Amino acid sequence: MTKSINPPSVRKPFGNYNHGLLVPPGASLLVTSGQLGIALDDSIPEGVTAQAELCFKAIGAILEEAGLTYADVIRISGFVTRREDFPAYMAVRDRYTLDPKPVSTLIVVGGFTRSEFLVEVEVTAAKVLAP
Repeated sequence: MTKSINPPSVRKPFGNYNHGLLVPPGASLLVTSGQLGIALDDSIPEGVTAQAELCFKAIGAILEEAGLTYADVIRISGFVTRREDFPAYMAVRDRYTLDPKPVSTLIVVGGFTRSEFLVEVEVTAAKVLAP
């Protein structure tokens, strides 16, 4: 469905992602809001790994509701509050991403709406609909 775009004139990606993905005409598109590491009971686990797991599980539920899977994710944007949390966040992200790897951005931010939040994740997904 999608075509990976990694031109030889651009440095290889730093991790498990592609520089670009080309989505064909006629694809259904889903864009999510940023998901935070908060459980249904409003509890917020300590640590970026546990919070990232909740983010990606919530995204998985949104994808499923839309008839999509992680195989349809074309873009992930992650936001963490501490640079040292990059490896933990990326380990969780890499467990959820499938081939072709989506494009990915990871940004260090000053904080979220509540100080307990350490990570936020949003995705874009696309799937060609059957004729």
